[in-house]
Amino acid sequence: MKIIFTQDALINAGAEKSHLEILSRFSKDVEILFVYFYPRHELREKYERAGIRLIFLDIPESYHFPLAVSRLLKLIQREKPDLLISSLWRADIVSRIASKISGVPLVGTLVNDSYGTFAWKDKKGLKYKLVYWLDRLTAGIPKHWISNANALADSHVKALGLDPKKISVVYRGREVPLIFPKSLDCSDDKQDCLVVPPRNDGQFNFISYGRLLERKGFQNAINAFSIVVEKYPNCSLTIFGEGPFRSEFEKLIQDLNLKDSIFLPGKIPNPIDLLSSGGNSSVIDQNFQEHPTSDIGHPTSFNCFLFPSWYEGFSGALVEAMMAGIPIIASNISMNLEAVSTKNALIFEVQNSEHLANQMVFAIENPVHMAELGKKAKEEAITRFDIEKIAVQYEQTLHKIYQNLRSEA
Repeated sequence: MKIIFTQDALINAGAEKSHLEILSRFSKDVEILFVYFYPRHELREKYERAGIRLIFLDIPESYHFPLAVSRLLKLIQREKPDLLISSLWRADIVSRIASKISGVPLVGTLVNDSYGTFAWKDKKGLKYKLVYWLDRLTAGIPKHWISNANALADSHVKALGLDPKKISVVYRGREVPLIFPKSLDCSDDKQDCLVVPPRNDGQFNFISYGRLLERKGFQNAINAFSIVVEKYPNCSLTIFGEGPFRSEFEKLIQDLNLKDSIFLPGKIPNPIDLLSSGGNSSVIDQNFQEHPTSDIGHPTSFNCFLFPSWYEGFSGALVEAMMAGIPIIASNISMNLEAVSTKNALIFEVQNSEHLANQMVFAIENPVHMAELGKKAKEEAITRFDIEKIAVQYEQTLHKIYQNLRSEA
């Protein structure tokens, strides 16, 4: 089976990283060509090292759909793939048109909660109406869909009129970390838990990461922390990542007079290195040297992971935190609740900073319970989200789709 995967660009983000992890593990039964349109190449070297054949169609940034369709059609004529698989909106539209013209069947992917309640509130103006209607009018072209989560499938069935029988769910996966330092006995049978205990002076370090976007909810985390720090002044909050809302978050931190306890050190290539017990002080030091935010130092390890997003696809960051065994506090959006529950994490009402603050205080005051939650989250992640299992499931799903399409032809 020969497949052309299409994607907007190779930025260092969730869908792009997930494709890298999954496709690099496909068997030799599948020949892969990975096509991207727009000049963002952050992950190019990693894709090449993984042995994935890349084709860059060199489309000027923004849209230029006719040019993109023309170049993709020429590639399809030359390579003669059995399937097309597209991901992300611009690549979706281009691939749908090319599929319709060429007759090569297309499998769509659902990776973002584009039409959920909070997402719709976040998207205003004529541009987003055009995006929606172009999406809906062409949504009948893909022969099948692969969704990151059941909640995403349900959302798109309602918004785009998709046939739920033509949607398969395959979760995002992550590699299982091999070694973790152990630092705290957290159960009666003395099984070590993967968490850094708070220091005697009340020091407790929260961590989060992701693109600095409004929908990631970091402003809720900052406001919640401003409540927590009144009771526990030795705490810190570190948010790794970059994005267009950096200035807004920095201003909020400044207005709350928290620049010595909330840090925005920038991007980090392998966040999971910071999540495991004991952290990775050399990696942390490097990031804080590149983005100094305080004169009083910075955390060298982390006690709890915050995930305050308003809406997501199915978050790789949340799965990474689960894999690391670090205790988690997550918003109660439906995608998150397909990964974590009250059995292995603390959950708070999305956009409710006071509720988040209460959960953060609980985490500080109950380290043994939090350690046990982290241990259970890790066990859950290994069982359900091991990238080796996910890659096999994804490949098997594609073979099944292809065989069904051939039998229907």
